[in-house]
Amino acid sequence: MSMKKKKLIGLTKRRALYGYIFILPFIIGFLSFMVKPLFQSLMMSFSNISAGPNGFQMVRSGWENYKRAFLIDPEFNRMLVENITRMIYRSLATIVFSFFVALILNQKFKGRAVVRSIFFLTVILSSGVLVGLEYNNSMMSQLKETIEESSNANSVTTVIESILLSNTGGMNGVGNRFFKILFEIIDSIYDVAMASGIQIIIFLSGLQNISPSVYEAAEMEGCTAWESLWKITVPMVSPLIPVCWVYTVVDFFMRTDSEIMKKIEDQLSIQLNFGFSSAMAWIYFVVCMLLIGISSLIISKVVYNYD
Repeated sequence: MSMKKKKLIGLTKRRALYGYIFILPFIIGFLSFMVKPLFQSLMMSFSNISAGPNGFQMVRSGWENYKRAFLIDPEFNRMLVENITRMIYRSLATIVFSFFVALILNQKFKGRAVVRSIFFLTVILSSGVLVGLEYNNSMMSQLKETIEESSNANSVTTVIESILLSNTGGMNGVGNRFFKILFEIIDSIYDVAMASGIQIIIFLSGLQNISPSVYEAAEMEGCTAWESLWKITVPMVSPLIPVCWVYTVVDFFMRTDSEIMKKIEDQLSIQLNFGFSSAMAWIYFVVCMLLIGISSLIISKVVYNYD
């Protein structure tokens, strides 16, 4: 084995060691505080729980809670499908938005530091404490509603949507569905921007690692800016897309303002159906993991890996 290859293997092992050290606090915290509640929640999903004089009593019920979620409950299946559909196009919109914002922030122009600060505020605003303030604080909610009502964006998009949908009345429904999704993304640009802070930072770090000499060589060969984007920038940043995608999907599924999360919370805290609530939560979790696995496998097929 050559000396160069030995150094490369040593560098790879050192980086892997640093990575494990970096995530070690999370691993310790997960094993210490999360494994037992997860196991208890799984057991609760296969049980009926009732409150008695001696506390809570757990009676095994098999798959009854899961059958109730899929076959009896009139809302769960609809909410699950709608949430998955919304997750797909919202996550795609977030990835595209984050990438092009990172492209803009990577350019050299006057006031770049100020613009970067404005966009990076979404990272701070999307932190756990301020998200709680946003959705639980009446003043913050009223402020958001006031901003949306004072803007003409919703009215303009509504007019354009009605015009386009009326002109596509003869289509087979696919076009109408596409336009509805498109305008829903436009109307939810606030949520997309709030969810794109981390992704912007990840894409920006990848763009800054691309050597300027690559673009200079491409320009000398007559490559246009559009060709450089698709033949240099996108392939070299593509290894970061799976990371951003997984983060975006998990972040979307953890949103507490979705209908299905509200239903799970209502069954737990109001209806006191602990077993049924746990079953719905586990179904939601498994669906999330399956979607992450399948979509990551598909994305990995088109990612350009380079040394």
